Amino acid sequence: MRYFVALAETLHFGHAAARMNMSQPPFSRQIAAIEKTLGVRLVERNSRNVALTPAGQHFLADCRAVLEGFDAACRDVRLVAGGMKGELKLGFMMHAAHSVIPALVRLYSEARPDVRLILEERIPTDIEEMLAEGRLDAAVTFGAGPAPHLRTQLIARDRLCLIVPAGHRLAAGEPAGPQSLAGERLIAAPATVAPTLRTAIATYCASAGITPHFAFEPRLQHTIIRLVQEGLGVALIPQSLCGDLAEGVVARLLVDAPEFDVVLCAPRAGRNPAVPELFAVAGRA
Repeated sequence: MRYFVALAETLHFGHAAARMNMSQPPFSRQIAAIEKTLGVRLVERNSRNVALTPAGQHFLADCRAVLEGFDAACRDVRLVAGGMKGELKLGFMMHAAHSVIPALVRLYSEARPDVRLILEERIPTDIEEMLAEGRLDAAVTFGAGPAPHLRTQLIARDRLCLIVPAGHRLAAGEPAGPQSLAGERLIAAPATVAPTLRTAIATYCASAGITPHFAFEPRLQHTIIRLVQEGLGVALIPQSLCGDLAEGVVARLLVDAPEFDVVLCAPRAGRNPAVPELFAVAGRA
């Protein structure tokens, strides 16, 4: 096709052969071979000039379209291999959408505008499973200690804060301590959903010798907030969620509030070349 396009654009065997960095006799044989394969005459030639036949004119348009598509495919495959194009599946916890995710997505999209980010909002245990199964390329989740199979980068620290219904005895005054939770109906996600949060809550209560009473155990933090709004109990939730509470819900600081790491992680065995740039921009999110 490139041989034919060169001839069609120059209408001169010698000039076209020179463009293709070859001598004229083998170039002429290539054109003859194309016509033989197709079973049609593409050019009319005599000792003075070369002209395209109607079939040759049509073939020229098709050749240009095919070659343009082929060249684009070659460019794209290099861009994908270099992490400049393609897609990246990023998982994240719900409360990360209120803190680090918006800035991280913006910075990555600016750095890699041709990489399609597929965002998956999931509970922490789902994120862990999806990373292990290769259904996520990377994720923002709780730091859970050493994980040799994961590349991990700290991107934020969060802490627990207390939320209570407006009018609750703990809705005003000094920051609450763990002893303040004695006798309270707690609302929290189960350990099978958010083990880091559940352990932090239980440990905080235990520091004052209190056995927590978990009245309700919904999976999602937004559901927890709504149940508190209805006066069904109190909750300890990530502070990153406390800036956007439902009406009638009051956030209170905790004395010696438990802290936990929020990390960006990805499988070390992952092969998506778009992932390294995500780590590069994460420090600025």
